[in-house]
Amino acid sequence: MVEPLLRVQRLFKRFGGVSATDDLSLDVVPGEIHALIGPNGAGKTTFIGQLMGEIRPDSGAIRFDGADIGALSTPKRVRAGIARTFQITQLLADQTALDNVALAVQAGQGHSFRFLKSAASDASLRAPAREYLDAAGLGERADVLVSQLSHGEHKQLELAVALATKPRLLLLDEPMAGLGASESRAMVAALKRMKGGVSILLVEHDMDAVFALADRISVLVYGRIIASGAPADIQADAQVRAAYLGEGES
Repeated sequence: MVEPLLRVQRLFKRFGGVSATDDLSLDVVPGEIHALIGPNGAGKTTFIGQLMGEIRPDSGAIRFDGADIGALSTPKRVRAGIARTFQITQLLADQTALDNVALAVQAGQGHSFRFLKSAASDASLRAPAREYLDAAGLGERADVLVSQLSHGEHKQLELAVALATKPRLLLLDEPMAGLGASESRAMVAALKRMKGGVSILLVEHDMDAVFALADRISVLVYGRIIASGAPADIQADAQVRAAYLGEGES
């Protein structure tokens, strides 16, 4: 049996009288895409915040690659191999997509983001940056200014920048939000290409994307996992259909 890369055990977090995470346990094994779905207010973003160290749980354990990371700061969790797309340094609108990813490659090597000139001319940075752009489906737009990219392309670029940190676990918080149909297809295609190479925890409302991508799905309702399993099992679960997929409602 494969040991989980991420193992969350009995996580609790309350805000006043509201349980944002309520005895939440979940794991992500190496190379899989594990989708976390649930209605608005279910606690998904709070959970991601706890994984990144932005929010401290009241109790419970978060283990990454066998080590307890509960006391680690967000930067230390990033260095350990966890990345969250929108959390990476903001995109530079007056620079090209390639420049942005080259800077991320440079930062991943332990250098400051300030050295834009060297990142823009250093072949050792730009070659891997092109690979990350290709992986995110944005290779043909490498030399376009960020200010001229579409919303969907911005999301693809954020994904490329996250990949440049060489994460072992990628936390994606609604990557399809605000995308048009063609942009969603491009994002799904990019994530499919990454499958197996990096573990992904995918928080998403677009159920077509979830069922196209996920190896496993967990359903979060009021801070508690009510079901977890293969996509076909989740689709067939009457409790899930009633609580989230909308069936059985009047």
